[in-house]
Amino acid sequence: MSLSPAALRLEEKLRAGQFVITAEVTPPVSFRADDLLARALPLRGLADAINVTDGASARAHLSAPLAAAMLAREGLEPVLQFTCRDRNRIALEGELMGAAACGIRNILCLTGDDPKAGDQPETKAVFDLDSAALTRIARDMRDKGELPTGRKVAGRAHFFIGAADVPIDPPPGWRADRLAAKAGAGAQFAQTQFCMDREIVRRYAQRIREQEALRGFFLLIGVAPLRSAKSARWMQKHLYGTIIPEEHVQRLESAADPALEGERICVELIGELAHIPEIAGVHVMAPANEAALPRVIAEARRSLLGSRRRLDRTL
Repeated sequence: MSLSPAALRLEEKLRAGQFVITAEVTPPVSFRADDLLARALPLRGLADAINVTDGASARAHLSAPLAAAMLAREGLEPVLQFTCRDRNRIALEGELMGAAACGIRNILCLTGDDPKAGDQPETKAVFDLDSAALTRIARDMRDKGELPTGRKVAGRAHFFIGAADVPIDPPPGWRADRLAAKAGAGAQFAQTQFCMDREIVRRYAQRIREQEALRGFFLLIGVAPLRSAKSARWMQKHLYGTIIPEEHVQRLESAADPALEGERICVELIGELAHIPEIAGVHVMAPANEAALPRVIAEARRSLLGSRRRLDRTL
């Protein structure tokens, strides 16, 4: 069960300087594989890769590694999220081996939300590792072919390793030291929390590029098709690090069709971010609104096609 060579393109596109668009799918609370595929297959030919979340919001969903393997079997390119919340290092190392065996290359190493934020707050968290430690293990498994004990692993992994970050409007003297530490541990790209402010993104990305440790690092900015002003304000309040300018909220409030207006805002923003040289792409997330993802990405690609050489012209 592996990806076809044509589908193994996220890292290659980034290294070629193309502007990429990734999306995110939360595995369903379901025993049926078709319920997962109903969310992911509409993104075929639109998203350069599809993130598979791992226990998003500290809630149980269909297994992320198995979901990623199902997408790979369908010729989709997954970005498999691994959180440290639910597994110790032995389990994580085993699942990294399993991911490589299924042809999964893209992984995103995350610490994970506290279970107290979920719907089973009595759950005991593991947190045997943090995201940086998991990143180092994945890097060494790939580069050295061995576990932290020195025990050799047969075969070879081709991991393209990602991290998460939270954009800020950088004050004087600010340095992206946390992101640089993740890069030092082996991360090659980052997908960020929602940042819908073009100028903040520009300043944040420019400061990141100034750090020697982050030159050559690929930055994908999180964006969203906002459903309503109420939804935008909820995200601002409850999703740590979310940046949504007031002008976007006002547009949603005055729109006859707020959901459609939210999609327009997202498409416009993608077009603006595509012209910031330090930005390698966008990561489009639509919590509880995943049906909007194919529409937004398709429209963004139509808008960008022909206006930017970095855009993949195969679509």
